[in-house]
Amino acid sequence: MAHHFANVIPARLLMWQRVREYAVPLSMIETATARRAVGDWAGACAAARIDVDLDLRAVRDRHGTDLVTRLRADLRRLAPDLLRWHMPRTAPDGRLRPGLTISLARYGSSGATPLQLVVRTPPARADAGQRMSLALWEESGNGVPGHPPHPHPHPDRRFRLDLHRHLWDAGRSGELARRCGAGGTPSMGPPDRPRAPGRPGPMGLLYPPDLPDLPDRPTVHDASWASARWAAEAELLLRAEGRPREAFTVRLGARSRAVLELVAPDDSHAPTFRPLREALPPQEVAALPVLPEAAVRVLPDLELLRAGLVAAERLHPLVAAALTASGSVAAYGSAPAAGAAPEPGDPHRVECRGEVHRIALRDGVLTAVDHDAAQLRREELLVALGGPALPCLRAIDAVHRNPEALPAVRERLGHGDVAGALAVVEGLLGPGAILRDGPLREELESAAARRIDHGLFRSGLVAVHPGAGGAGGGNASGFGHADTGHRPRLDRRTPLAVRRKRSSRARPRTGLTG
Repeated sequence: MAHHFANVIPARLLMWQRVREYAVPLSMIETATARRAVGDWAGACAAARIDVDLDLRAVRDRHGTDLVTRLRADLRRLAPDLLRWHMPRTAPDGRLRPGLTISLARYGSSGATPLQLVVRTPPARADAGQRMSLALWEESGNGVPGHPPHPHPHPDRRFRLDLHRHLWDAGRSGELARRCGAGGTPSMGPPDRPRAPGRPGPMGLLYPPDLPDLPDRPTVHDASWASARWAAEAELLLRAEGRPREAFTVRLGARSRAVLELVAPDDSHAPTFRPLREALPPQEVAALPVLPEAAVRVLPDLELLRAGLVAAERLHPLVAAALTASGSVAAYGSAPAAGAAPEPGDPHRVECRGEVHRIALRDGVLTAVDHDAAQLRREELLVALGGPALPCLRAIDAVHRNPEALPAVRERLGHGDVAGALAVVEGLLGPGAILRDGPLREELESAAARRIDHGLFRSGLVAVHPGAGGAGGGNASGFGHADTGHRPRLDRRTPLAVRRKRSSRARPRTGLTG
């Protein structure tokens, strides 16, 4: 393990380790790559669970052939699996950040406002399946007809990828190592050395003298800030915005922003940044350009390689190729290969009646191999009548209800990999198994029910969350509730225990108990 992670592994890296294992499965990458290789960009998006909310014919009729040509070229270069790989995520579960509109490319048009190719994530109430959508955004437009309204249709200033095409463009993925600073090594400083206001801090980070000490400010042991690239990335940002070298902001935390400015002797010299000497009013600070999040922090894959938490073979092929070409994989090594996982058909050993019996898949069903069918039927009948079960049958029942692989199934379902989760279940129980009541069945039923919420959102039938009616004076059906104490109805995101408690017939709903 690297020296700057000698004490504990940061929770942020543990989250990204789970994301890299479950969020973008290998089957998605292979299918999307195969379809993209033959020019089927729509099929590649479908394989990566990305809905396409744009019509090239309608765009051509409204904006002309030149824009459609540029748009189609970008769509053919789009690697949707690579885009999903680099999408911003939320802690601690690593799901896609909900309710985002992220700009991928900007196009000048003959109209008054430019167009942008954007990718959108659904709101948290409809994030089942972790699906995304592609659309063409126009500032003067009121939304795309026939498509669901989005809670935040305007492209986000903090999360934008139009200046980082290497994170979604397969033709420019080789720029990843240079743009993420893979060639450098994080600088370390002594933790007890004081620093003067406005002087470089750990990893070369410049702190403004007027900012108070905050708990979320980067520390000596936080190597996730790519401050060595801030000046170059800020120059690209200001150039794209049509601004001269001036001040910009960097988001350091939920309530912490650094106001920096680019300085250089002249235009021919590489700029550097320093804290702004004069404090600006909050309104002017809010209007300054914001350095995109992709440029603020170090690439998570690079951090995982440095910490030895992932092997280069487990990375996305385009990411691994870019980091290998830069020598980053050789510099930091790779994580040790995991041991070989047992095959789904490997028998389990159970001590039953003084002997060691086997439990394995037979004819698509998990069964006790060392008991004949007649004996198993007699024992199952005895259990149905209230008698004790054989240890083999108890083990099979435990696997059906709460298997050891339940966390892996839950992670796959949370990231939308239903096929992968079902493959794990079939490998444990067999394709012919009938699920019994328990945590495993509850997880599968909850995932299936939440898919309905996403379908309602995509169809535009539910514009607001049903539980928001009491606070806003109305509900999804358009009927208002004057009573401020109105209790929102239960939905599929309500915990199972609460749903059972409120829906139980034994629970008195009035003051009458007779």
